[in-house]
Amino acid sequence: MQERLIGLYREHFGQAPSAVLALAGDGSNRAYRRLLGSENAPVIGVMGPDHEENRAFLSFTRAFRSIDLPVPEIIADDEEGGVYLLEDLGDTTLFDALDESRAEAGGAFPDAMVSVYRDVVCWLPRFQVRGGRVVDYSVAYPREAFDRQSILWDLNYFKYHFLKLAHVPFSEARLEHDFETLIEFLLAADRDHFLYRDFQSRNVMLQDGSPRFIDYQGGRRGALPYDIASLLYDAKADLPPELRSSLLESYLEALRQETPVDQDRFHLLYRGYVVVRIMQALGAYGYRGFFERKPRFLRSVPFAARNLRALLDEGLPVEVPELERVFGHIAASWSAPDAVPTHA
Repeated sequence: MQERLIGLYREHFGQAPSAVLALAGDGSNRAYRRLLGSENAPVIGVMGPDHEENRAFLSFTRAFRSIDLPVPEIIADDEEGGVYLLEDLGDTTLFDALDESRAEAGGAFPDAMVSVYRDVVCWLPRFQVRGGRVVDYSVAYPREAFDRQSILWDLNYFKYHFLKLAHVPFSEARLEHDFETLIEFLLAADRDHFLYRDFQSRNVMLQDGSPRFIDYQGGRRGALPYDIASLLYDAKADLPPELRSSLLESYLEALRQETPVDQDRFHLLYRGYVVVRIMQALGAYGYRGFFERKPRFLRSVPFAARNLRALLDEGLPVEVPELERVFGHIAASWSAPDAVPTHA
């Protein structure tokens, strides 16, 4: 596929790149290259073996750029060949900037990052509401909407790739009953907006201090609370609880500029979407860490476990006793900073 990528560059720029540099992957099957040219600015080349995923990304990007949302420009694409060229947004993700600033601040959440996060959360409603009006949901992959089936996939992802591989004890029958209860609760939300699906700190680039957004190819029609829950409970970002609350209010203020909001109902449903998002993330950590043998993903488990402990202290928004017991086991086992699960 790299030869196809170089061919696309040559076709667009009239010459071959002077250098092709491999970039770290994002946990998916896509591969990234930075292509350099003596007379052209660097561009990012993407090699994606999943054609449906590529089609969703390219379609959503064109839709977002049509309404001036800050996503990368598509330089050229060969959809049939599974390769495309994007504007180079640099190397600094929101997480990288936070991690560096936090180290300089001695581990505390750095004041300088608060305004950056506030800027990011204020962009989100524009993607969800304005973006939701212009995207073509027929290309959404793997499903057009975050519906019952999508939620069940996430819950089973958690069950099979985290609970079972980490040897967390549970009653299959009682857990399935709780899954149904949680699904019914989540489906009560208005699900007619764009759901970014993976709105977290590694999918926001900072270019000259301003956010640019990437990796929305898994987007689909869905509920507003999911994405803000994803960002605010992004495990390794480890946002302080008071900052989470403040950023949520900033988000809601920006959301009210786009669409009417029943704030009390939003807060209730938001807590349910926090639950399912943490479960989805734990499933991903288990799959990547236990099954694919990438231990760095398991290092996020203690952060997620501490988030679960905080949710339990606050009280879950719906009665799910077996799930609550499972969460308690995870919180008790892996909340310590160095309590990384290692057995599968």
